[in-house]
Amino acid sequence: MPRPKTAWEKMRCGKTPKIVNDLPAALDKWFPPNTPPAERSMLISSPEEIERFIAAIPPGHVVRMEEMRAELARRHGAAICCPMTAAIFANIVARAYDEREQQSGEPSIPWWRLLAAKGKLNPKYPGGAAEHARRLRAEGIEV
Repeated sequence: MPRPKTAWEKMRCGKTPKIVNDLPAALDKWFPPNTPPAERSMLISSPEEIERFIAAIPPGHVVRMEEMRAELARRHGAAICCPMTAAIFANIVARAYDEREQQSGEPSIPWWRLLAAKGKLNPKYPGGAAEHARRLRAEGIEV
C-alpha cells in the first residue's frame, strides 16, 4: 500500500485554475437568484493560487473566505469561485505550511490570516480554532 501524500505534495499537485461553464442545476444555490445561464461560470482555483493569495495578506489584516473567492473569481472573469474547492485548497495550504514549520522550523506563510466563511475561525486548520485564534492574537488581531 502506498504511503499517503503529505499536505505539501497535495499542494504541489500541478493543478491549474479552470473555469467551468456547464454547471448542474444543483449548484444554482451558489448564484444570485435568476442568474442567466450565460453568466453562471465558476472558477475552480488551485492550491498554488490560493497559496499565493494567502502569502500576500499583509500583517495585521485578515481576509474572509468569501472575499478571497470573490477576488479570485474577478481575476479570472468568472461569476464565482467554487466554495468547496477553495475551502479544501485553503486547508491543504495551511496543513502544508504547518507540516513544513513542524519538520524544519522554516517560516510559514500566514495561513491564519484567511478566515473561514462569515469571518469565523477555521476549526479545520492545523490545531483547530484554538490555534487559529492563538496565531491571530500573536499578531495583535482581536478574535
